[in-house]
Amino acid sequence: MENRQKFAILRATRRVWAVSSIHSQAAELDRLHVALTGRLRFGDRLVYLGNLIGRGSGTIATLNALLRFRSLFMARPDAFAADVVLLRGSQEEMWQKLLQLQFATDPRGVLQWMLDQGLAASLEAYGCAPAEGLREAAAGPRQLTRWTSALRQKIQEHPGHYELLGGLRRAAYTEENSGKEGLLFVNAGLDPSRPLEAQKDSFWWGSAGFAGMAAPYGGFARVVRGFSSQHPGLELERFTATLDAGCGFGGKLLAACFHLDGSLADHLEV
Repeated sequence: MENRQKFAILRATRRVWAVSSIHSQAAELDRLHVALTGRLRFGDRLVYLGNLIGRGSGTIATLNALLRFRSLFMARPDAFAADVVLLRGSQEEMWQKLLQLQFATDPRGVLQWMLDQGLAASLEAYGCAPAEGLREAAAGPRQLTRWTSALRQKIQEHPGHYELLGGLRRAAYTEENSGKEGLLFVNAGLDPSRPLEAQKDSFWWGSAGFAGMAAPYGGFARVVRGFSSQHPGLELERFTATLDAGCGFGGKLLAACFHLDGSLADHLEV
């Protein structure tokens, strides 16, 4: 599990703050960052659980806020870049597929499905009309390649955005993993029957297996996710935790702090 391109390792950790799906709700994220600042302690780590973008119109402001707060977090005494982790959610997974849409078997059908899942708002935030994308997708690979290249350039016009979206991790876990201590963080779920390296799309679409987890997964004390289609709020089960109060669907943005044994240390909603 040392593949740093896929997984982030949180080292020398005392507690971990996890932030639920944001869905481009920049105002809620700003309020959460203000509230979080006064609660941070030495040894705390921070994980954003994916779905940073999508659904809402504040994509640009959301990514800017994430970049700012990451810099502030790393400016704390004895803090390092690896202490802040941003996970890839289903929205970001679709976004990466969007930039390679010309290689899809049915690009127009794939794009329409992604737009229906909430990606339209992110496209519009970067000045790209969804209707134009659908038109170019039907025009053929050459036209579609020009369109995705133009979209990539528009993202790069915003400092740090392209690098942030390209550097997201599929999961994060604490270095401690003894069966009694250790935390694993994912976007929406996982398949308990598969090892971490073989999860693939289960991180984004594997909620059914997550909900039925009746034993510790991989020796971790608790697996924490940041999205559920049910938006239950803060839901603690024996071996899992769900953080989703419906941000982007009319609900609140949620953050929770965990000790390494999986117990809840703190939480807040904004």
